[in-house]
Amino acid sequence: MALSISAVVLLAIIVFLLIKKSGLKTGHALVCMLLGFYMASSSIAPTISELTSNVAGMIGSIKF
Repeated sequence: MALSISAVVLLAIIVFLLIKKSGLKTGHALVCMLLGFYMASSSIAPTISELTSNVAGMIGSIKF
């Protein structure tokens, strides 16, 4: 649960910065958000969740 909340916050910050700095239009951001909601309810959602968990695990295992 903590991972998904952190990912949501990180993605929200990225979208906010893209809107403010890179000229991403609000309508485009809303379309992307709707795509995310539809993908979350599709059959590919478990695969995406597993992929993000694996990537987060790989990043967490990097030792500096």
